[in-house]
Amino acid sequence: MSSFLSRRRVLATGAGAALGVGALGASVTPAAASPAGSRGAAGAEETRTLDELYQAALAEGGKLVVYAGGDTPTQQDGTKAAFKARFPDIDLTLIVDYSKYHDVRVDNQFATDTLVPDVVQFQTLQDFDRWKQQGRLLRYKPAGFSKVYDAFKDPQGAWVATGALAFSFMHSTAAVGSGVRLTPRDLVDPQWKGKIASSYPHDDDAVLYLYTLYARKYGWEWVAELAAQDVQFARGSNSPGDAVFGGQLPIGIGTAGSAVPSTSSPVRFVIDDGVPFMSWGQRVAILKQAKNSTAAKLFLNWQLSTEMQNGSFNGWSVRTDITPPAGLKRIWEYPNGNLDGFPRFVADRAGVERWKQTFALYFGEVRGDPTPGWLGLHPGA
Repeated sequence: MSSFLSRRRVLATGAGAALGVGALGASVTPAAASPAGSRGAAGAEETRTLDELYQAALAEGGKLVVYAGGDTPTQQDGTKAAFKARFPDIDLTLIVDYSKYHDVRVDNQFATDTLVPDVVQFQTLQDFDRWKQQGRLLRYKPAGFSKVYDAFKDPQGAWVATGALAFSFMHSTAAVGSGVRLTPRDLVDPQWKGKIASSYPHDDDAVLYLYTLYARKYGWEWVAELAAQDVQFARGSNSPGDAVFGGQLPIGIGTAGSAVPSTSSPVRFVIDDGVPFMSWGQRVAILKQAKNSTAAKLFLNWQLSTEMQNGSFNGWSVRTDITPPAGLKRIWEYPNGNLDGFPRFVADRAGVERWKQTFALYFGEVRGDPTPGWLGLHPGA
């Protein structure tokens, strides 16, 4: 369900301020070009600049519809504002919903010949492999494609990840102590009873995978003890961060954050050695039936530009030529980040269902309306 450019609350952890700088910086710098490439052919990188693509997109009609995975209707407002500032004459419609609803929505639109989006940007990694096999995705390599980490791109250009994300737990430094190094094992201590927020693991595959990592490392006894901690479960992976940053509860599990070292941040996002967390690349693709394929190409090139990649909220880039802030490693350099495990996990849908229903036995059924609202079959049409 994740959205990678506009996670609520995580900006306060220190890296997010760079987002606006990166977005505005793109207004004067063309997209990096591959000198040997043709103009976006399947086997070569795009060579047109952002401005050239912009003009071509306007000539095409100047419209673009993006379906993005996320937790709240406003979660991509920062992306929309930055894109609008750079490309003011493009009519961008960007619809946020849980990825697990967006993907079946797109499947239904395929089945009924009523396709709405040009670009899909989802956490449901398994869909991109399936759609590629079905011939649904446009094979296209944006400028900078060769610099993207290999695990974050399809070799033929059917999809590319434009954001690197991680889910872990976080805690208030004021409530827990700035020098305290909590681990998930510590969360079952009685002192934290009634003081933990979490997104439901059986409502979001990324949170689910994080909880499976915890169960495998700490055991089912730990899961049972956590279930007795009166955890405040809620829908939306933004909810634990909102609770911690808002001062309602000191600990949040199953949410995104920034681990950029900061002495001023009120919250610590935990990715310490030996502590399992989960990470992935949020995949983006242009649908072969897209009505606005040139504007879609513009969007991908903009997302992968060095300006945007340097402005990621968490300090991580999908590109190998972007150096993370001091104190961070590249996301694929964390063995405890389980980067390669998540695609395998979500591809095993039967296994996912077993994990979901098992956690429902411990934590109860998912309750509450979806946080983006009920969007129906054709949002953005």
